[in-house]
Formats: sequence, structure tokens, C-alpha cells
Amino acid sequence: MLQVSIILELLRAQPRLMVWMTALTQAALWWIVPSLFYAAPPGDLPILLAVGHEFQIGSFLGPPLPAWLAEAAFDLAGMPGVYLLSQACIVVAYWAVFTLGRAIVGEIHAAIAVMLMVGVAVFTVPTPEFGPAVLATPIAALMLLHFWRALGQGRRGYWALVAVDTGLLLMTSYAGLIFCLVSVAFTLGTARGRAALRTIDPWIAAVIVLVLMVPDLLWLDAAGDLWLSTLSRVLGTMISDADPFDWLRLILNTALLHGGLVILVALAAGWKLTRFRRVPVFLRPAVDPFARLFVYYHAVAPFLVASVVSVVFGERGLFGGAAPLVLLSALAVVVAGGDIITVHRQRLVGAVWAGWLIAPPLLSGLLTVTLPWIGADLQVTQPARAIGRYFSETFARRTGRPLEIVAGDPRLASLAALYARPRAHLYFDATPVRSPWITPADVAGKGAVVLWPATDAAGAVPTEIAARFPGLVPDVRQTFERSVQGRAPLLRIGWGLVWPQTARWPPP
Repeated sequence: MLQVSIILELLRAQPRLMVWMTALTQAALWWIVPSLFYAAPPGDLPILLAVGHEFQIGSFLGPPLPAWLAEAAFDLAGMPGVYLLSQACIVVAYWAVFTLGRAIVGEIHAAIAVMLMVGVAVFTVPTPEFGPAVLATPIAALMLLHFWRALGQGRRGYWALVAVDTGLLLMTSYAGLIFCLVSVAFTLGTARGRAALRTIDPWIAAVIVLVLMVPDLLWLDAAGDLWLSTLSRVLGTMISDADPFDWLRLILNTALLHGGLVILVALAAGWKLTRFRRVPVFLRPAVDPFARLFVYYHAVAPFLVASVVSVVFGERGLFGGAAPLVLLSALAVVVAGGDIITVHRQRLVGAVWAGWLIAPPLLSGLLTVTLPWIGADLQVTQPARAIGRYFSETFARRTGRPLEIVAGDPRLASLAALYARPRAHLYFDATPVRSPWITPADVAGKGAVVLWPATDAAGAVPTEIAARFPGLVPDVRQTFERSVQGRAPLLRIGWGLVWPQTARWPPP
């Protein structure tokens, strides 16, 4: 008698329910863990929020939509709101891939594809650090879904949605340029695509995209000094500096990100089994050749184009972020798996899959509270609220004015600006062109707090900061305990005050 595990039985009976259980469980865990255990936002998220606070049309971080949405979420619900926004993006991406897969390989095989996506690291571990790659993931997934409905199914009304998705993607990430390129190439390179171009709908969609690109074009025109010099330098050196081994490294790194998916497929396929037994079988109708081509092409082409661009521009990671570029990896594996998918070692596969779903967020929380006890210096244990409160209150007490500008080390300054009350502005003193909302005259008139990591007992001003702020006198360095101190070093911050021109000195 064939016995089927509860996970596979749910997959067979309620594939849609299984997809929602997968997506919502992952989202809930990756929302709860950072909200409870992270005392400071991870990675570059504080800088993104500082840029979003200014509501610029564009910035050195790229198109503006991620910064705008992050700032709106933070204003509404603090950092838990930003973490929730990240997970909402992943849930929408899973739903879009499932809906696309359901139209191509059927409901059960589409659910298998979404469950395999749990084994791709970029859809799980990095997601609390909201940014362009996280936001681009659901938008790119919706774009692919609507592109299939418009081109693959001939539903002409979806061309307008393709245009909206494309415009939003271009306002989110440079990955939007890659998706535009590969989508146009696919349309021109297939008979069905060329036939669609003989109708008016794709051309109307192109006009909509151009209209939605207006904010990007305005920023590119206004910020020529910020990007033209970089582009000129890159174009002048790309041939001599491009290294094929960098491209191979990107290929290998991306393959490693799929490690969980590979393990699940290998176990389910019966790898290394010498004795086969009756196993659960999942059938589907034959896949249309054009649909097969659509999935394979969009699973591979965006990644390949991005990897080449990354090598040319000297990027360490994939241009535009990995997550939106590997959206269809799992669906491509399911398409390649054939019309009959068998699952060997069903209980082991179920246990490993549940482990990939649950273990990473729980492990992240566990490491946050245990690694400091062996001396690890974790960004997320930095006491961001205490930093912002101390420097904003000290500035206000000494000058009689609210703190409006924070400069110095970008990480420390962005944390202080984020949690100052009221919110302060971040000034990139090393690269002022990155913070056009602040001028040297603003710093002189309104004053500022300048922060840096203290490396000595006196908290001496680093040479490069002293050169940018002549006459800056270091104050007594401040020491902060981390949210989990353990054996990690105390957080020591050197700082100095740029006195406002309109304030009295010395203070009363």
C-alpha cells in the first residue's frame, strides 16, 4: 500500500492552499524575527531610508520607488512596517509565479515550482534588507505573468498592464532595463511576437512606458554630474578591465544560491537510490512548445545579460540584484522535469523542504543572540534608537535648536538621522553630490553632528573628516551597549559638533 506524506497529500488535494501556506509562513517568520531581534536595520537599509526621507526623483541608489515606499512604510509603522513591506513583495512574487505556472504546467506543478523557490536563498535570507532588488522581484514577476497573457495567450488587454509593470520596474531597479531588453528581443525573435507587433496594443504599451519613464529621464538630466562621470570612466576602461573569471565567479555564486533547490530535486528524483519503490506521481498535460520556450528564455536570458553587464561595470554582484533575475529558475526546473513528476524519499524531501522554509529565519534570530557571545560584531545589534536619541538630545540641549543634519560615517550617521527626534537629514560629506538636499551653507547655518567609529581612547577626528570640517573639535567619545552585548566590543563613537552660526557659544 502506498503511503503519502501529509505535505504531498496537501499538494495533491489543495495546491493553491499549499502555495499560500508556504508564502505566508515564510513571510510571517521573516517579519517576526527581524522585528523582534534586530535593534538596527540590516545592511544599507538605513541609507535607503535616509534617501527616501528626502523624496528625490532619483539618487545614487538608482530609481526612486524603493526609497519612497520604504520611507512611507517607516512613517506608518516603523521598522516592522519596512520588514512587512519586504515580505509582502515576496508573497506577491510567489503568487505571480504560481499564476504563471498554472497557465503553463497546471496547478499542481505550479505549486511544486513555488515550493522549490524556498530553496533559492535570494527569496529568503536577504529579504529583510528591503531595497531595489526586493521590490523589483514582485514587479518583474507580474510583468512576466502579464507578458505571457498578452503574448502567449493573445489577451490583448494585458499589454497595458505590461506597460505599467515595465514603467514601475524602471522606477525601481536597473534590472528593469534588462527585462525591457530581453522582452523586446523575445518579441522580435519569435513568430508570435512579430505577429503581435502588427497590432496596435504593443505600440500603445510602448508609449505608456515612455510616459512612465519621464521621472527617470528628468533625474538623469538633473544629475548628469553624478552618473556621467562614472559612465565615462567605465566605458573607457571596460575592455581592459573586464575579466572572464569574474563572469565565471558570478555564475558559480548564482548556482550556489540555488543549493537548496538542487538538493530537493536530487532527493526527489531518487539520486543514489539503488532500490525503487512505489512513489507519489504528479501528472500534467503536455506543455505547449512556445510556453516551454517562454519559461526557459526568461529563466536564463535576464541572468546572462545581467552577469555580462556586471563584469563590464566591475560589479561584485549581479546588476540589479539576483532575486528578480532568477524568478523562473524553479519553474524552468519543473518544466524540464517532464509531464510526470515522481517524488522519491517523500518523507525526507518533506522534512528538508520544511527545514528550508523554517530554519533560516529561526537560525537568523538564534545567531543574533548567540554570536555576540563569541565576540562577533553584528550590525543588527547596534542600538540605533539610543544613538539617535543621544545625539539629537545633546545637540538640542547645547544649541537650543533641533538637530537637522548628521554627517560622517554613512552607517552611523544614517542610524542617528533615522532615530533622531525629529528626523534629521543625512549629509554625505565625502561625496556631497549624493546628498543634494544639503549644501555646505546649510551645514554652516544649521549646524550638524559628525560621527565616526572611535578607534582610540580620545576619539580623535579621522584625517579625512578633519579635512572636510576644518576646526571640528572632537567631543568626549560615546560608548553604547549593543542590544546583545555578549563578548562583542562596545560600540564606541567619536563625534564632533558643527556649531550653528545663529546659536550662541558658549551655551548658557
